[in-house]
Amino acid sequence: MEALVIIDFSALRGVRSARRAYGSLPWGAVGRVEQRHAIEGCVPNADMVDLDDLARLGMWAPNESEGLHVLVASAGARRARAPMLCHVCPGPLPLGAIMRVAPGVYCSSPAYTALKCSRGRSVPEILVLLLELLGSYSLPPEATFPIAWGGVWPDEVERKSVEQIHYPSEPVVTIKELQAMARYAKSSEYANFRTAVRLAATGSRSPAESIMYGMFAPPLRFGAFGISSLKGGMLLNHRIDFDTTSLHMASGVPYAVCDAYIPAAHIDTEYNGIGHEEENRRIHDGQRNNGLKGMGVTVLVINRDQMRDIVALEAIARSIHKAAGGLLRYRYSGVRQRQTAWLNGLRAGSGLPPA
Repeated sequence: MEALVIIDFSALRGVRSARRAYGSLPWGAVGRVEQRHAIEGCVPNADMVDLDDLARLGMWAPNESEGLHVLVASAGARRARAPMLCHVCPGPLPLGAIMRVAPGVYCSSPAYTALKCSRGRSVPEILVLLLELLGSYSLPPEATFPIAWGGVWPDEVERKSVEQIHYPSEPVVTIKELQAMARYAKSSEYANFRTAVRLAATGSRSPAESIMYGMFAPPLRFGAFGISSLKGGMLLNHRIDFDTTSLHMASGVPYAVCDAYIPAAHIDTEYNGIGHEEENRRIHDGQRNNGLKGMGVTVLVINRDQMRDIVALEAIARSIHKAAGGLLRYRYSGVRQRQTAWLNGLRAGSGLPPA
């Protein structure tokens, strides 16, 4: 039985398209037998591939020169016909590597897609992709190939901004699934993927939050600020329920969801993007901040300009370490160069220009 298996950045485009359309990933899981049969049958016939249907599924667009990335069972099954780009199956795939999209159409799972898309990418670029898949947002499918090519998306994005277009969605992968994929990927080609999996976390709700987490949480040696070394680490979108006094201080707001909460420092770091500039949002933010103050939590607000300013970010990180009873100390040379490269890697993974 012939089957079509979409992989690589075409699969990532499909994941993002489904998340935008449905707010989740409606594809079906397959067992070992169906997965094996699908892979054995993946001998794509260009005359039988319904490109219109794949465009509807968001896995391909007629104006994208990258083409359609498909898996084939063996080198003999390759077909040199546009728009298909054939990738030979590297051997037995782990269970859960592919999912059923439609009868006869399969796609690599988010975990396997992330693995394949990680080739040739830096750790921070991979990290923001994992934070997206683990988080409750998705970039648009149209952003997939421009970002993959190392470009800025959209072209007219404001150079000083850290905002990026995104859509709410349920997470589509778990830490355990990524860890299992990291154990499967033993070659040096995927060393950066394995590192990014160790650094990843759940809970991000936007590209800006992913960049904020990526800049503050990972260890200092990467060019970040090592907040993960503090007891309790850095918790994305952590809920704090208010006690009676704090409830009154917050004018009845019952709880706060912190963008990034650092338990060891009792600090909530909030990214204030465009939405926070609206009057109703400013009123709500003031109320929730009063409630957090009543709970003994300090709120540090990070704006768009600060998110591209290494010196400002370092000052915030120093205050967090100090509040946790420690100091931010570097034990390597070339600090600024490493930090700048790390921040720009995070931004590049989200389709933003260098800081």
